[in-house]
Amino acid sequence: MGQKVNPISFRLPLNKDWKSRWFSANKKQYQINLLEDVHLRRFLLGKLKLAGISQVQIERSINKMKIILFVSRPGVVIGRGGSGLELLKKDVCKMVSMAQPEKNLEIEAVEVKNPDLSAYLVAQKVAEQLERRFPYRRVVNKTIESTMASGAKGIKIILGGRVGGAEISRREKFGDKGKTGNIPSQTLRANIDFASTPALTRSGFVGVKVWIYKEDNKNNQE
Repeated sequence: MGQKVNPISFRLPLNKDWKSRWFSANKKQYQINLLEDVHLRRFLLGKLKLAGISQVQIERSINKMKIILFVSRPGVVIGRGGSGLELLKKDVCKMVSMAQPEKNLEIEAVEVKNPDLSAYLVAQKVAEQLERRFPYRRVVNKTIESTMASGAKGIKIILGGRVGGAEISRREKFGDKGKTGNIPSQTLRANIDFASTPALTRSGFVGVKVWIYKEDNKNNQE
């Protein structure tokens, strides 16, 4: 019973989609595309952190490429008159190996309407407050309250490491019962968002994992 499966990859065929969608590529091109996607995501997640970026989707056709950015503050990405998006496109063009990237590359910003229901943004918020030495129980409890108030059906947060500066590392679990709803991890039709991120504290890294149970997709319940 010790097997652990990522909740997103577990539901890929049913109610989740791949973050990278390509045309069929040969073995050599597959390696190049995969490495490019990793570098692009690291770059964009770091550069657009202030914009509240939660996800980067990459679509590749034979000669074109489209990057979809899910952000809570799209105005920060787009800039005045689209200037911010143009500057971002110039930086991304230097990182891709496709022909004529200025013409064949498209970047789109999509607004995340409720950041409190995005597992990645919630995990980032918890990690940032832990790095600022806020009391971890207060941080987690306030996060759970705001997420449930935003319409979530359940939330679970797990902290792992030297939590609170303890001498011995441990694993603490919050939520997934009572007022915090439930997380049906084995129910495929359940719309569960998951994210994990590290928090670099004075005592070392503390891992933050977040599960959020949202409203189920009715099409997947039939």
